Amino acid sequence: MTTRFLTARKITIIAVSGALIAAFPLVARSGTAGEPAPPTVGAEGATLVDGESGKSLYGKRADTPLPMASTAKIMAAYTVLDQRNLDLEREVTVREQYRDYVAAHHASTADLQTGDKVTVRQLLYASLLPSGADAAKALADTFGTGDSVAERTRSFVGKMNAKARQLHLSSTRFHTFDGTGDDTSTPAELVELTRHALQNQVFRKVVETKKYKGEAPAANGRTRYYTWTNTNLLLGAYDGVIGVKTGTTQKAGACLVFAASRGGRTLVGSVLDSEDRYTDAAKLLDHGFGSDDAKDLKLPEPPPDTQRD
Repeated sequence: MTTRFLTARKITIIAVSGALIAAFPLVARSGTAGEPAPPTVGAEGATLVDGESGKSLYGKRADTPLPMASTAKIMAAYTVLDQRNLDLEREVTVREQYRDYVAAHHASTADLQTGDKVTVRQLLYASLLPSGADAAKALADTFGTGDSVAERTRSFVGKMNAKARQLHLSSTRFHTFDGTGDDTSTPAELVELTRHALQNQVFRKVVETKKYKGEAPAANGRTRYYTWTNTNLLLGAYDGVIGVKTGTTQKAGACLVFAASRGGRTLVGSVLDSEDRYTDAAKLLDHGFGSDDAKDLKLPEPPPDTQRD
């Protein structure tokens, strides 16, 4: 074969290749063929998984430990609900120490009144909807062991960490029952915890409730009426959302663990340290569901007393 023929053949191959490229232009994709490109979210850490299989659908620093703020109350609730022979109607007397804790830590509150008798079920609503640190402390005091409120509270936090180990959440550390301390987890481990918690029907019913109204015997013998509004503004704003929990501290920024169901499929996700947690969450859900609802997201005004969480 002559050099002249080889050169001609090369020119022919190049020409054909060029024609193919022109006919089928290359498209830059960060995902595999046939999958939509992942969304851009502003959160420092984020993840989205299939709720049933746990398959990861999106991750951004998903395995990096970050402050979790009040999303720690997911574990507090899970620890209570995982108790053997749990009596949800057990009455708990509100102690002044619970209110003092809120004042000392500038924490969110359910405004429980000293001397009122509230049930364990009501304390779950009070800790997960308005993110009441007073209610979370009441649960920790009730389900911890020891001779004092401080001892029982420390014991309960120990139980939370034991649950984390049981669930193989190796990067999750609880120092408090409500996330006001140096409590850390990863976006992926918070979602794994939430997948387990959502299997409990009581937990699921509580976190999907937008507003709870209830009554309790007051210290003066009368009846106290409580109303608690969910701090999760994504409920009702994005189709299919079923919870789960907000969290905000100066160190953690704005956090959100969320879940949504459509067409028999449930997605669970988290965003930590986000400047716009609800938009970030909606973008992730759009990515998982193959929808385009985030651009039309309209959030309700938050209740004035729950803007901190």
